[in-house]
Amino acid sequence: MLYKYTLGCAVIASDKRIKAAYTPPIRLWPAAGRISLSQWQPLLRALPPAGFFVLNCRPVYFEPLVLAVRMHHLNALEKRAAVALALVFSTRMLGLFMLLPVFALYGEQLAGFSPLWIGLAIGAYGLTQAILQIPFGWLSDKIGRHRVMLVGLALFVLGSVVAALAESVYLVTLGRVLQGAGAISGAVLALAADLTREEQRPKVMAIIGATIGLSFALAMVLGPLLAKLAGLSGVFWFTAVMAVAAMLLVAFVVPKSVSKAPAAETLALPQSLAAMFRHRQLLQLDLGVLLLHLMLTAMFVALPPLLASQQFAAEQHWQLYLPVLLLSFVFMVPMMIIAMRRQQEKRYFLINILLLVIAMLIAWQANSFWLLALALLVFFTGFNFLEASLPAMVSRVAPAGQRGSAMGIYSSSQFFGAFLGGLLGGAIAQHFGFMAVYGALAVIGLVWFIIASTMQVPARAQRLSLPVAVSTEQQAGQLAARLSSLAGVQEVTILLADQRCYLKVSSQQFDIAQAQSLIAAGNQ
Repeated sequence: MLYKYTLGCAVIASDKRIKAAYTPPIRLWPAAGRISLSQWQPLLRALPPAGFFVLNCRPVYFEPLVLAVRMHHLNALEKRAAVALALVFSTRMLGLFMLLPVFALYGEQLAGFSPLWIGLAIGAYGLTQAILQIPFGWLSDKIGRHRVMLVGLALFVLGSVVAALAESVYLVTLGRVLQGAGAISGAVLALAADLTREEQRPKVMAIIGATIGLSFALAMVLGPLLAKLAGLSGVFWFTAVMAVAAMLLVAFVVPKSVSKAPAAETLALPQSLAAMFRHRQLLQLDLGVLLLHLMLTAMFVALPPLLASQQFAAEQHWQLYLPVLLLSFVFMVPMMIIAMRRQQEKRYFLINILLLVIAMLIAWQANSFWLLALALLVFFTGFNFLEASLPAMVSRVAPAGQRGSAMGIYSSSQFFGAFLGGLLGGAIAQHFGFMAVYGALAVIGLVWFIIASTMQVPARAQRLSLPVAVSTEQQAGQLAARLSSLAGVQEVTILLADQRCYLKVSSQQFDIAQAQSLIAAGNQ
């Protein structure tokens, strides 16, 4: 793969700009033309984060855009952190998801079993996850990421053992509550931020985030198979073993952090939470993910019994879930590409909410196995699109320097939706039957569609975090005002405690050299 010399660089035309952005020049080679990526890397690694180098005897300003080439590969520490933390994340999520396709069928032998307790047991983990997600993130800042992760995983093991030994649905529900109490997602993502360079952080976060979808797909296959071989208790023993394996990863494989990344973009800040609850667009997205996971959890309260009623054996359910999930990705990916290329994200967002409604209506009237399978395919096509779109929208909408707070509330809303879905699905199934669950979910989907139709999709923006040296609120305000006047700057947040400036900018209009010169002048 070949790159031109000027990829990610801008030639400086005036001496004034050269002086403003000056760092000691680095002389490259005088030859013109194209070079391979392997030739670029050793030279670009030596370059400063910003400055200029001499190319063909001309000064060429080096901007962060070139980092796509300079940092093309994760370094060894980042690779190790990404893989290890993704495994920790996936083993835990696998255990949480595996109950979805099996509990309504294999829990019948438990004392106190009823449709209401099906929903409570399935969704119970979401309540403690929602409550403890943000506090565990804060705690990891106080006592360390590894300690919080080990405590959280120990709680997950305890919950799995309680559920595995349970002979009543009440103890299984208690086990699920304890499983959810191990709310380590914030600590995992914060550690990932600590261990990665800022320009590589999105890549590592994407690797970890992708494990959620993979864990869900694997859970849909493994859950029915394990339940057939070892019963419901076998599923919980398996999740306990996986959690112990995750603890060993944390103790011996996950790298120890020697520094902390700025918390504002990773963890929820107490002083920012009130502002997040007043942010209309963020509230719409938080409600969206709550309703999305409400629908998912409630659907699985009713789906396994309905499949069984169509003479589809429980141990064969994975044969439906696996192809449906794979096909849903086949249909979802082209929609995402078209939505981004044509800049029609809101239109496709609404289309996929309607797909959820259509899926629920099909399931509500389904009188055959194939109609249920079609409903499932339509549902997961819409679900996967929305599950991928919502966090990206939250990241774009979140004010500069407050993405950690926005994502913390978003994650809590997601888990609270799972709890409400289990509770609502179980209550409706107990009083009105399993088919009524789908009718109710269709109504909920229509309400979401109406709310989402008023949503505004923000312009795409790049986020930057730059160090500053300001000592007073007045200095910070003056610097923020000057930075806000630059072309392409959408938002500016300066945190005195972190001594950092957070920017949301349009990458096509923004000139980082101007921003750095303003910051340098303000530091003097």
